[in-house]
Amino acid sequence: MQDDLRVAVEGHDCLIQAGCEAVRVTFPLARRVNDTCHLTGRFRLRSGQISGEYFDKYLFEGQPDLLREVAEAMVALLPECDVLAGMEMGGIPLATVMSQLTGLPTVFVRKHAKEYGTNKVAEGGPVNGRSVVLIEDVVTTGGALLASCRQLRSIGAQVETVVCAIDREQGGRQNLATEALQLRAALTRRDLETSVMG
Repeated sequence: MQDDLRVAVEGHDCLIQAGCEAVRVTFPLARRVNDTCHLTGRFRLRSGQISGEYFDKYLFEGQPDLLREVAEAMVALLPECDVLAGMEMGGIPLATVMSQLTGLPTVFVRKHAKEYGTNKVAEGGPVNGRSVVLIEDVVTTGGALLASCRQLRSIGAQVETVVCAIDREQGGRQNLATEALQLRAALTRRDLETSVMG
């Protein structure tokens, strides 16, 4: 068993524990993401309920410095792979920055294959026979990821890992595991909540 390895990601201390897939990014990144994305006001949720709070994930993705910082934390979680696959729509900016940071090619995964032209579900280079890591911004239950994984596997991609910016800890990890997908998250809902109390 190798020793724990401590690495620096743009000024943030990360701990990679031996035998553990998680890389813990310290408090400052969670705090910045939460401060940027946590809104208060009056919001209608998908369920139809009204809430006084809302987490707008696109706000961190729209800020270049914070987007890069989150992408760097996600790069530290990547296994050996051939291709990154950014999920429509929030995974695409993250996968693009991660591609620039690592030199790995990226494809962009549609929720549904387009019905004209090339009829592709994954836009960009080839995935057949290649080790592909799915990139997502926020994972809740993992339903869309499971559907995309099935589509990618059906065209020959080898998909075993999902790397996300935030795991909302609402069953996604367990649901993905039912189809042999490992979830690696830069931040969790617990990290964001703890950052507010710190």
